[in-house]
Formats: sequence, structure tokens, C-alpha cells
Amino acid sequence: MAKTILITGCSSGIGLDAARGLKARGWRVFATCRQLADSERLMAEGMESFPLDYADEASIATALDEVLNRTGGTLDALYNNGAFACPGAVEDLPRGAMRDIFETNLFGYHDLTRRVIPVMRRQGHGRIINCSSVLGLVGLKWRGAYVATKFAMEGLTDVLRIEMRGTGIEVILIEPGPITSLIRQNAIPRFEKWIDWENSARSEEYRGLLSRLYESRGPDRFELPASAVTKKLVHALESPRPKARYYVTTPTYMMGIARRVLPTRALDWLIAKA
Repeated sequence: MAKTILITGCSSGIGLDAARGLKARGWRVFATCRQLADSERLMAEGMESFPLDYADEASIATALDEVLNRTGGTLDALYNNGAFACPGAVEDLPRGAMRDIFETNLFGYHDLTRRVIPVMRRQGHGRIINCSSVLGLVGLKWRGAYVATKFAMEGLTDVLRIEMRGTGIEVILIEPGPITSLIRQNAIPRFEKWIDWENSARSEEYRGLLSRLYESRGPDRFELPASAVTKKLVHALESPRPKARYYVTTPTYMMGIARRVLPTRALDWLIAKA
């Protein structure tokens, strides 16, 4: 029988490529999306897809129940991938913005993971893979909200990995850098909802951010396609001894090394030049 995996955030980018790539490798993929319309689009191309919204506990429970009903109560792997960004200076992020992004980028991951663990315990095996970021290793200006969620996820995942030792459940992080996706475009509604940039002490600085946010400038010089993440995901899923962490893209490797060897002030200087 085909191995089964539940993937979140499959409407585009990393999640969509992972769903297609694993299906092509013979996995039975449950490709979930936040919006029903996106799930219907995936179903039209032959995917098993239905909604899962990390910010809605009932949606998480319903989606997992659907998976288990279809598999007879088993699940080999979970790939927590869905997330969004809310650009803005830290001093301009209201409490509501932080609550909003943590609900999806961290609390949703945690909720779904907790529901999956008993399934994997009963069957004696499983892999839980969380999609982090180079921004789970280092901070970057204007990205404080997203960085906070990824740093928190890194810590929570590390502890879970240690706690799951001996259970047959592997817990793994994938840490991409710049990957072709719609994260910039999808961040615009959150920025417009939460950031009062015109009344910020940094209003003039925001003009540079606005041009990057609203204008497509082509790929980043280090940008890789989403298939680069899928390649690492395949290893994390299929290797008999998966790594605890998988870096993707040159900036992730560079920042991983820099964080270990540079003093904090030197690292700050380097990142500020980015």
C-alpha cells in the first residue's frame, strides 16, 4: 500500500510542488488548502484535497478526521507547510497582528501535530516535518512577526524531536531561504490591515519596503524553485536515517554558519548589509 502524507498550504509554491512531487513518487497525498476553491482546483487535477485552515480548530479537526476516514485510521507523515508573512517594523506591529500570525504559523502547526501524534504512536511510526525558514535561524529587518513565529517553531520542534526519541516518530525541520512562491503577494493584505505606516516614525523608510512589496522585481539572485524544497522533503521522508534539519538555498547555509561562528554584533552588521 502507498505511504500516506498530509500536507498543508498546497494552493501554491512549496506545498503545491510537494504534493505533486510526492504523488508522482507513489505517495498517497492529502493536499489541503485554506480555501475551498483551491482544493477544488487540486481535485480537478486528480489530487485528494479538502480545506484545512490553521487558524480554525474545527477545520483542523475536520480535515484530520477526513484523512483518517480515508486511510482506515493511519497516517505515515505530516508536512506542516502553510504560513504567511506580515511585513512591518517591530515597533509598528500591533498585538492583533502578532496574534493573527501566530495562530496560523505556530499554534495551527502545534494543534495539528498534537492530533497526529496519537495516530503515529498507535501504529509505531511516523514522520512530522515542519517547514521553517532561514528566518528561523536569523532575524531580518521588516520581518519581525514572521521571524518570531519561525524562531518559536524551531524551539518547539527541537523539544518535540527530543521527546519523541524511542517512539518511532521522527521530527524534522526543513529550512528554506528564498524560494519562488506567492508569499510576497499574500503578505500585502496583512500589511494593509495591520501596519499604519504613514503615521510611523519610520514612514520614510517604509517607502523602500513598499516598492519591494508591491512591485515584482523578478527572482532573488539566490532564489530556487519550490522543487528544491521537495527534493529535501523526499529525503526527510524516505531516508532510513533522516537528518534533524535540512537547509535549502545558499543563504540558509551561509546564515547557519554565520550564526555559529560570528559574535552577535558582527552577525547584526552582516545581516544589516543584506
